[in-house]
Amino acid sequence: MTKHPHGCLMIFPRPEWEQFRERIAALPMSAQWWKRIFLGNAMDAEMDGTGRVLIAPELRQAAGISKEAVLLGMGSYFELWDKATYEAQEAQAMQAEMPDVFRDFSF
Repeated sequence: MTKHPHGCLMIFPRPEWEQFRERIAALPMSAQWWKRIFLGNAMDAEMDGTGRVLIAPELRQAAGISKEAVLLGMGSYFELWDKATYEAQEAQAMQAEMPDVFRDFSF
């Protein structure tokens, strides 16, 4: 689990995290601060006997997660957002034009 620069937490299964970590670690020195953000804030998280994951207070605070949260599946990882922050970001994105990469995308 690590902090995402857009204000959420990224949660990876162990094999996906190891691949992501290697890709980030291989970036050039010009990306050193981003390497620190992604790798320096990463923490292991374990599920308890009932399948819950305890999020460390410092990570909750860094992502601005207060009481309600939204968990999104993003393919090879999850994003955990503060609900109000996510809803505001989503509303802003919906008002903008759809990115060019979706112009020829078939739904």
